[in-house]
Amino acid sequence: MQNPDINILQTEILSDNWYTLNKVTYSVLKKDGTTETQSREAYDRGNGAVILLYNQLSNTVILTRQFRLPTYINGNETGMLIEACAGLLDNDNPEDCIKRETEEETGYKISRVEKIFKAYMSPGSVTEILHFFIAEYSNEMKITDGGGLEEEGENIEVLELSFEEALKMIDTGEIKDAKTIMLLQHLRIKGIM
Repeated sequence: MQNPDINILQTEILSDNWYTLNKVTYSVLKKDGTTETQSREAYDRGNGAVILLYNQLSNTVILTRQFRLPTYINGNETGMLIEACAGLLDNDNPEDCIKRETEEETGYKISRVEKIFKAYMSPGSVTEILHFFIAEYSNEMKITDGGGLEEEGENIEVLELSFEEALKMIDTGEIKDAKTIMLLQHLRIKGIM
């Protein structure tokens, strides 16, 4: 349902180099009945999916570590970020996407996933909505080393950590990624781990 108080007046593409950065000018009907024109920038990179693999028997989770330029230029000394496996939908449905990304990044071939929720991660500037999943894994599901796709420039390290160690890494700041923190907390809050 469209918001009747918002009227898009103009959309200008500022950049479409990696993804699309738009400048959107719109009018908004305010509570006092007046109309105001505003302009904002919105980065459109498409929607994505994220998953946390967990093993109740061994009390472990699978995470990844890779270089993230935005964190590097914002003070992360190495630019390396520990996070849950994630990727863009690329015209797939969220479940197919996350199964593909799991195999590419971690080397685990999973068949059953549980969607737990979806959330906007940075709604003030990014259009992306992220679909959150969890899935159990076992050693028998490991079919490759993972590491991502070379043609996409991915160089991903796969980490198997105890659940308690992963939670401690939030406290120490070793895990700073919001989607990963949300998934780890979900496992704890729901009593899954």
